[in-house]
Amino acid sequence: MEKKTNWIVTFLIAAGALFILFPLYMAVSIALKTPEELANSVLSPPMGFHIENFAKAIKATNFFQAFKNSVYITVTAVILTILTNSMVAYAIARNMHRKFFKFLYYYFVSALFIPFPIIMLPIVKQTSAFDMNNPSGLVVLYVVYGVAFNIFIYVGYIRSIPKELEEAAIVDGCSTWGVFWRIIFPLMAPINATVGILTCLWAWNDFLLPLIILNDQEHMTLPLVQYVFQSEFGTDYNLAFASYLMALSPMIIVYLFAQKWIIGGVTRGAIK
Repeated sequence: MEKKTNWIVTFLIAAGALFILFPLYMAVSIALKTPEELANSVLSPPMGFHIENFAKAIKATNFFQAFKNSVYITVTAVILTILTNSMVAYAIARNMHRKFFKFLYYYFVSALFIPFPIIMLPIVKQTSAFDMNNPSGLVVLYVVYGVAFNIFIYVGYIRSIPKELEEAAIVDGCSTWGVFWRIIFPLMAPINATVGILTCLWAWNDFLLPLIILNDQEHMTLPLVQYVFQSEFGTDYNLAFASYLMALSPMIIVYLFAQKWIIGGVTRGAIK
């Protein structure tokens, strides 16, 4: 039987693709143009590939220093988040029959419903008092604030792992610590990949938390230097867009290669 083409769905998909690709085309086009070409036409493609815009943007934004800060914050936050959040989730998932751990689960998950602006001012005061207004302090905040969502998906996934595997390991003389690191943690690879990728995207692209925490210009992340550059040199759109593309490209690559783990891991963690 011949299948009929659903033209409405096809049109909606094409329109959605156009809405996504057009801004990307504009960003690339503007980044490769000269100021004179921008003045003549914004929508037209560039007459030549002015790669020097990227070199100027790197110099104007101190790009490599900000890139180094973003890499340090992102990589450290991902590693610590996976190691700490997975252990907390394992303790809760295997003790959900106890009132205390059940309370902990709902306590952590309830943090998902608290708007960030409500706690923004107390965070600024506390981080300043504890001398945490630096990249390392920012890493701690990412690990702590990621607990709510990560516990939600971790617990659902861990509860799908048969307890018989742990019981067999304990009979063989394995401690609780050994059971987690030798049996459970390797089995959590798919959900660890999901949590790691989501944390990576969040920490790399986040603007608001670094804005209120980081005071030293040498500690600025890529989103912050883009903001400062746009504020000071608002008319240099070609350099600004060149800088935006350089800041976005690492996470675009990460997402393109890792999107199947993001979607699949969240689904498994939420349903099981």
